[in-house]
Amino acid sequence: MTTATKTLWNIDPTHSEVQFKVKHLVISTVTGRFGSYDGKIEANGDDFENAKASFTADIDSITTNNEDRDQHLKSEDFFNAEEYPQLKFGSTNFEKAGEGEYKVTGDLTIRDITKEVSLDVVHGGTVGDPYGNTKAGFEVTGTINRKEFGLTWDAVTEAGNVVVGDKIKLQMNVQFIQS
Repeated sequence: MTTATKTLWNIDPTHSEVQFKVKHLVISTVTGRFGSYDGKIEANGDDFENAKASFTADIDSITTNNEDRDQHLKSEDFFNAEEYPQLKFGSTNFEKAGEGEYKVTGDLTIRDITKEVSLDVVHGGTVGDPYGNTKAGFEVTGTINRKEFGLTWDAVTEAGNVVVGDKIKLQMNVQFIQS
């Protein structure tokens, strides 16, 4: 019996984006992103089924295009960047759900709370670039409840509207380079 060769992939931050979206006042959506992050995939050969994926993002790199809001997100009310400088994800299962589609389950740690989450992954393809590198593209989406991770700050307007929604949509368009 032959064993497939392990293939290592590292995230290419110059061709990737890591975003989150949350409802504001229930009527609109605010988009934020992380500017500093790292991710790795260890796969068996060219197939991503049963791969191991890991990801970290630096909380201090959050931006929502509003400095006051960014500082509030980094404060103890939300992420507490000083005490918990990174969020972390490590896969426990990477299973094929269809042609080019996967369901990734793993442990997400925000602050000091770790919860199992499931994310949908679409493999956009694997190609060679003009410089001789092999690259793979993925779109990763999912939803988490912020309060389950200790991000419990709340406020209500005079009219009774919630300022920040509980559900956070995660959206990553990421490119990996085979090493």
